Amino acid sequence: MGLFTLVEDRPTPKAVYNWRVWACASIASFASCMIGYDSAFIGTTLALPSFTEEFRFDEMTDSHLALTKANIVSVYQAGAFFGALSAYVSAYFVGRKKSLWVFVAVFTLGAGMMLGANGDRGLGLIYGGRVLAGMGVGGCSMVVPIYISEISPPAVRGALVGIYELGWQVGGLVGFWINYGLDSTMAPSHKQWIIPFAVQLIPAGLLFIGSFWIRESPRWLMSKGKRDRAVKNLCWIRNLSSDDIYIVEEVAFLDAALEEQAGAIGSGFWKPFKAVGKSRQVQWRLFLGTMLFLWQNGSGINAINYYSPTVFASIGITGTNTSFLTTGLFGVVKTCLTFVWLFVLIDRLGRRKLLMIGSAGGSVCMWIIGGYLASIKLRTDTDVSKPLSSGGIAAVFFFYLWTAFYTPSWNGTPWVLNSEMFDQSVRALGQCSAAASNWFWNFIISRFTPQMFLNMGKNGCGVYFFFASMMLGSIVFVYFLIPETKGIPLESMDRLFEVKPVRKAHSTIHAEDAARDEEFRHDADGAGLSVTKDKSAHLEEKRMEV
Repeated sequence: MGLFTLVEDRPTPKAVYNWRVWACASIASFASCMIGYDSAFIGTTLALPSFTEEFRFDEMTDSHLALTKANIVSVYQAGAFFGALSAYVSAYFVGRKKSLWVFVAVFTLGAGMMLGANGDRGLGLIYGGRVLAGMGVGGCSMVVPIYISEISPPAVRGALVGIYELGWQVGGLVGFWINYGLDSTMAPSHKQWIIPFAVQLIPAGLLFIGSFWIRESPRWLMSKGKRDRAVKNLCWIRNLSSDDIYIVEEVAFLDAALEEQAGAIGSGFWKPFKAVGKSRQVQWRLFLGTMLFLWQNGSGINAINYYSPTVFASIGITGTNTSFLTTGLFGVVKTCLTFVWLFVLIDRLGRRKLLMIGSAGGSVCMWIIGGYLASIKLRTDTDVSKPLSSGGIAAVFFFYLWTAFYTPSWNGTPWVLNSEMFDQSVRALGQCSAAASNWFWNFIISRFTPQMFLNMGKNGCGVYFFFASMMLGSIVFVYFLIPETKGIPLESMDRLFEVKPVRKAHSTIHAEDAARDEEFRHDADGAGLSVTKDKSAHLEEKRMEV
């Protein structure tokens, strides 16, 4: 296969891969820029001398300071958890597009509140603002991946959902570097630490403006009986006319999926919950989606994102500016490798292999870092003129190597899997569960990371051993339980998850589809079919038989 070879579920006109579908995915992914920026800027902002001086961090004991930082960071994840749950309601009743309006407004309100904090008022406005901002990004984290997956052609669905992850990394890159620039160019002041809080409003504003241009999901419109508008939006997104064979087939597949849903569980807000209660298969997929984010957060990524100065200090890097520079380089590595993941790996190497390779390599790196920290006496002085030892340099190298393994695997792939593994009847509920799970485990890690570094082994080595063990466990989980989903139409996910053993599911489905298409071509040639509608109906009949 060539670098840009597409694995298509059926013959697809080139017009389908047009700029509109990429533009819609890119605009929606400004939501992930908001998330990525926060995950990066907050840790270094808490370490800015101007912030620590204004809120008198130097007067706190180590345990009190660790608790304060943990609370500032983790209330955001707590708000995001509830935002993700509430997004299910808005996504069902008002759609994907209007839901973005709602949650961007909540985020903007929270970000604005934080700007009113100062030393005299205390941290109250920051706590409250981060709860609201968290609710905003939590809602967006549920809506955006499902919106993108619903408008995506199967052959590039991984790449399009991957733009969501790319937005996360671009936002993170800005967040990791902004405080390095401020610390290098500005004297400590109230204005110095307010600027990174204010920058949060930029991606929020871009998303709000862009959301007026993007089109509502045709799948959601069809589910609400708005057929004419759904077809119109689908034609616009695909850049094809309504009588094109590709559009006719896709509409037929959507109709069939909705009819199947109506026959199986009916339509209504509570029907998906009832479907989950009745179907062990759906319950199983919800469990898998939830666990993917346990393993993702168990890798250590959010401990590093939110507390990067603490993490690098544990390795031996001292000095505020030096720590910020090292953190910024971490952001550069993540962003560059996200491009590789998005354009080269996700729709070619596939989901399963990426996750297992990333876990294996990342685990080795964490074991080595932990072993180094357990074997040395970490320097405690703050003289930045003293260079790192050769062992310290090696530890930093393996930290960046861990980043190289983690980023093109676990960073975005769980979001791709969760956006595509559920059928139409429970897709919104499945994505809601996935997003809430991400923020729940994110909260657990962010809440207890400072205490973990204080209490888990010499120089915090136990933290790295813990993350290394979690990555080993994730290999077993993926190998035995997660099927490959690349190139599989959303309407075929039920069939995919029925195939056992899991490692053979992808090849089995593709073999069945190849045989089906060959039978259709043979039947069509024999029957002399030439009318587009008849061809589509015949193809759908064959698909439903399978």
